[in-house]
Amino acid sequence: MASKHPIFPGPRTARGAVLAVLLSNADQAGSEPLRGRVTLAAIVRALKRKYHWPIETTSFPSNDIDGRATWATVYSLPQGVIDTALAGKGSDWLRSTRSGGEADQA
Repeated sequence: MASKHPIFPGPRTARGAVLAVLLSNADQAGSEPLRGRVTLAAIVRALKRKYHWPIETTSFPSNDIDGRATWATVYSLPQGVIDTALAGKGSDWLRSTRSGGEADQA
């Protein structure tokens, strides 16, 4: 089965905000677009299934702020995927997420 090419979501959406973090290798820590709307896991799931981004998920045991045992999850894109995306129209798309402008939603 042929692999589908990743699609860039709208730059001013929650999906766009999460993808921008993944492409820029920045830390995601409950940014404003995500609070109170939808979980990060749901956004990542949509980016994987609907937009075809090969996001990797790593979970590990951790402690909550109150000391309870819990699981922490880290999402990332392989460096090759980031390089390919930024070499194409990804650089312009990423700039549009920072400037608040609109880009093609391919």
